[in-house]
Amino acid sequence: MGRTSTKENKTSYQLIREELGLTREKASELLETIAPERIEKIENERTVPRPDEVLTMAEKYKRPSLCNYYCSRQCPIGEQYVPQVPMRELSAIVLEMLASLNAMNKEKERLIEIAADGHISNDEIDDFIHIRKELERISVTVETLQLWTERMLANGQIDAEIYKEKMAE
Repeated sequence: MGRTSTKENKTSYQLIREELGLTREKASELLETIAPERIEKIENERTVPRPDEVLTMAEKYKRPSLCNYYCSRQCPIGEQYVPQVPMRELSAIVLEMLASLNAMNKEKERLIEIAADGHISNDEIDDFIHIRKELERISVTVETLQLWTERMLANGQIDAEIYKEKMAE
């Protein structure tokens, strides 16, 4: 059995592998296409994983959050456009969503006023920025719910067949 790492500031890849109780060798067997040496380089940030490697780790480790980790922190395009999505429980996600929707409900008339003439005047900028931030908060909450759902599907806590069937309706 491999020795336990004492390294501080471990990457999510290493933390999840260790949480699963896998050595790099056992992880490599599970992942099938990633050698132990490559796992070590990824975990020690000597190389950035390829998207296909992240997808494999996310699937085999049953941690879809690795995809968001990669996209929001390591992909040059994603770093600019993909928000970091926190893992939360369903109740916290729902409460956040309701709070955001309630806040936007109060702002919708102002957004209509701002958008009516097709441009944003200097006296509308502050309100527009406030509304845009609230919309971004809703967007992140939706992404959080999606990530929660993917985690539940990966762990078998939601029946994947029934879920896919209902989503297709």
